[in-house]
Amino acid sequence: MIEAYFHELWWLLGALFFGVMLGSLTGLIPGFHVNNVALILLALSPGLLELGIPLSAVAAIIVSTGTVHTFLNYIPSALIGAPDGDTALSLLPGHRMLLAGNAARGVAWSARGSQLGLFLSLPLIVVARIAFGPELNWYNGLRDWLPVILLVISLLLLATETTRLDWPKWVQKITGKRLGNDSRLAGFVAATVFFLLAGLYGWAVFELPVDSPVGMPSPSLLLPSLAGLFGIANLLDIYATTSHLPPQKENWDLPPVKPLIAPCFWSAVAGASMGVLPGMTASQATVLVMGGRNVAAKVQGKEGYGMDWETRRLTELSDEELLEIAVAEAEDGYEGPQTKQDLEVIAILSAVNTAVTVMVLGFLYIIGRSRSGATLALKMMYPIETWNSSQPTADFVRLLAVTLAAGIMAMPIMKIVGKGMLRLHAAIPLQSMVMGVIIFVTALVWLSTGFVGIGVLIVGTILGLMPPRIGIRRSHGMGIILVPIMIYTFAQMADSFGFI
Repeated sequence: MIEAYFHELWWLLGALFFGVMLGSLTGLIPGFHVNNVALILLALSPGLLELGIPLSAVAAIIVSTGTVHTFLNYIPSALIGAPDGDTALSLLPGHRMLLAGNAARGVAWSARGSQLGLFLSLPLIVVARIAFGPELNWYNGLRDWLPVILLVISLLLLATETTRLDWPKWVQKITGKRLGNDSRLAGFVAATVFFLLAGLYGWAVFELPVDSPVGMPSPSLLLPSLAGLFGIANLLDIYATTSHLPPQKENWDLPPVKPLIAPCFWSAVAGASMGVLPGMTASQATVLVMGGRNVAAKVQGKEGYGMDWETRRLTELSDEELLEIAVAEAEDGYEGPQTKQDLEVIAILSAVNTAVTVMVLGFLYIIGRSRSGATLALKMMYPIETWNSSQPTADFVRLLAVTLAAGIMAMPIMKIVGKGMLRLHAAIPLQSMVMGVIIFVTALVWLSTGFVGIGVLIVGTILGLMPPRIGIRRSHGMGIILVPIMIYTFAQMADSFGFI
């Protein structure tokens, strides 16, 4: 009995360390997502079982890989400029921290945010079990209202655009200038149009057939579309406007926990919501949390908050102007409100990102539904025993313990990797590194999706260059995921009514 226990324990420990190593790689290599590792391990699981490796160990590898990935994927997004869907929103704040000489603080705040997201999401699993378990069974009702919920969330995301834009001359002529020369409504309309344009782009992209010219498994056009929309477009702007990086301050101290408890808790709540809703990412949850923070401030009678992050003035600045402020801060050696808002955005996004990973694992064992490639691999690997009694299943407890251990181990790894990445930045000129990253991402796109992916990358880059020139946030490009999901779910609703 004891020998069997220690035998399983050793397998779990080995799986934990191996998963931490894999998660570090997937977190640092743009486009190499944990979902790819999960599907590869799923395909190899019969052979691994024949070699005597238990499926519980394979599952532990998948879970630990996914957890560490959420900690380290901030680094390529912010310090290299190649985001995935979960870290797209951190790209500009992370680069501004880099240009202000505060990249080390950005990494430290991201680590703290992920840590808080990990621990604060644990009690929410119990709440989710009560709400979505057999006692209340909210999931069936939620599924019927899913398209409406996604639409409301999309409208809330668009409502966070508070930039004042000039009305086109033909609009002013038709209305007799009754709308004024500029308006926040114009910003909302522009954001909505771009959101829908990105959504139609996503709908067209995801319908295209794609194959890897080198036989890479599970090719997806999500990589080139997001890399173009958020990564390459931003890198081209940086290449054109920035020639060098300031010296980076070696401030790796973790921020205090107390000021981040409340926003990171609501981040974990948002992460729980994103975990049960298909098509939602950490970026959308972060915007909602920051928007809710603004509403709460206004209810309390506080002035100076805007729907973006910290001050109303900041919401009226373009991305290029914010980058100029970051460079000026670095040269003058002072810290303005932009730095504070960027750090908070980084921490909140990281908290949401990690909380989503924990919650999708919880929902797999609560409702038996997968919300990520990793949990889909677990579901296909062996039968999932759902948590129907007062006590969680032994398998769920085991994987949750692996998740916690992997998150604790990821904290020091972030500091080590971040230092190495900043040394790389110091050794290589910024524009050379930017061009090298563009070439690397383009090569990765071709290897994974061929020339179809290259075409998608080019179109996505053109779209990604539009928001800063219009004066709206690039995060509205996440319509690339939301709009196709809404089209699909509304079509299902219409079909249930017998319209199609």
